[in-house]
Amino acid sequence: MNVSVSMPSFLNLRPEAEQAPTSGIVDVFSYGRLKPGIIPLWVGEGDLPTPTFICEAAAQSLAEGETFYTYQRGIPELRQAIAGYHERVYRKPFDPERFFVTSGGMPAMQIAFRMLAGNGDEVLVPTPAWPNFAGAISIAGARPVAVPMIIDAKGWHLDFERLEKAITPRTRVLVINSPSNPTGWVASHDDLRAALDLARRHGLWIVADEIYGRFVHDPSLTIDGRTPSFRDVMEPEDKIIFVQTFSKNWAMTGWRLGWIEASPALGQVIENLVQYQTSGTPVFVQRAGVAAIEQGEDFLADQIAKARRGREAVGRLAETGLVELPPPNGAFYAFLKIKGATSAKDIAFRLIDEANVGLAPGSAFGEAGEGYLRLCYLRKPEDVEEAVRRIAEALPRLVA
Repeated sequence: MNVSVSMPSFLNLRPEAEQAPTSGIVDVFSYGRLKPGIIPLWVGEGDLPTPTFICEAAAQSLAEGETFYTYQRGIPELRQAIAGYHERVYRKPFDPERFFVTSGGMPAMQIAFRMLAGNGDEVLVPTPAWPNFAGAISIAGARPVAVPMIIDAKGWHLDFERLEKAITPRTRVLVINSPSNPTGWVASHDDLRAALDLARRHGLWIVADEIYGRFVHDPSLTIDGRTPSFRDVMEPEDKIIFVQTFSKNWAMTGWRLGWIEASPALGQVIENLVQYQTSGTPVFVQRAGVAAIEQGEDFLADQIAKARRGREAVGRLAETGLVELPPPNGAFYAFLKIKGATSAKDIAFRLIDEANVGLAPGSAFGEAGEGYLRLCYLRKPEDVEEAVRRIAEALPRLVA
C-alpha cells in the first residue's frame, strides 16, 4: 500500500503536498533497476528509444534557434497535426481549437483536475487504476474515491451499480481509462454509453484517458484499428475532457509531451493554467511531436504488432496452474494474479531476487489490485519469453 511521507511538524506543509502518496511502482523499480541481467517489465514503456526521424526534427528545431517562449496552447503546426491525426483515426472532422499541448500526460491530467475538482470535492476512479490518477486528484485538493471493478473469467468490467452508489453531493468527476492501465480492460460502446448516461444524470464531468486506444487485441472491440471511444457516443455539449500523451504510441516517454482535448469554450482557462504550470512546452519538443504524428504510423504499427506477440507469450503463464490471467483486450499490460499470494509487493521483490524479472505490484494500483502483478509486455519477444520462463520456474517457490 502506498504511504505518505511523514514530515517534521514545524515545516507546516499543505496537507495535499505532504500526503501525496509514494509510488509502489517506483519502490520496486528502485530496488531492482541496477541488478545485472534483470528483465525490467515494471514500468509502462517499451524497450525502443525514440525513432530517429522524431529526434532529427527536434535537433533541426534547436539548430534553427527555436528556443524562445512560445504559444501557451501549443504551436499551430502541432495543434493542426493533432487534429489531423484524430480525423484519420476517428474518421470525422476535428477543430484544432479543441487541442491544447502540455508538457506530458501528467500535466494534462493535473490541469483537468484543477479545473474540475478541489477542496471538498470527490472524483470517482474505477480500480485497479494507474496510481497517478489518485495522486493528481489529491494534489488538486480533492478526494479520489476508489470504486472496485468486477473481475471474472472474461476479465475486468465496470460495476455501474457500485459507481451509482458511490456518487454523493460532493462528486464532481468520473475517470474512465480505456484501454486500462493496469488491467487491459477495454470499454465497449455499451460501457461508454452507460458511463456517459451516469455522468449526464448526475451532472458529472468525465476525464477520459484513452491513451492506449490504438493498442487493441480483441477483434470484436476493434474499430478501424482502434478501440471504442467516447467520441463515438458523445454529443457536443457533453462534459468530457480527454487527456493524451505522445509517450506510448511513439516511444517518447522521456520527452514529456501530451495534450488535452476539450471544448474550445475552455480554451482561455486551459491556456491560463498552462501559463502558471510550465509557461508552454518547448518548441523543439513540439516539432518532434509533429514528426511523430505525421511520419510515425509505421512505427506505431510495429509497436502494436510487438505488443500482440508479447501478449501471446505472457498468456502461457496461465498454463502453470499458478496464475490467473484473463486475456487483456487492450493496452500492453498483463495483470496477473498469483494464486495464494497475499502481498503483491513481497512477490514483486522476490521475483527480482529469485527470477531476475521486474514486475509492478498490483497493490500500487489500489486495494483492488492486491495479490496481482502488472507486467508490461511491450518488449522484444525473446525478452518476454525469457521473463515468462523465469517466472514460471520461480512460481512454485513463491507460493509454497
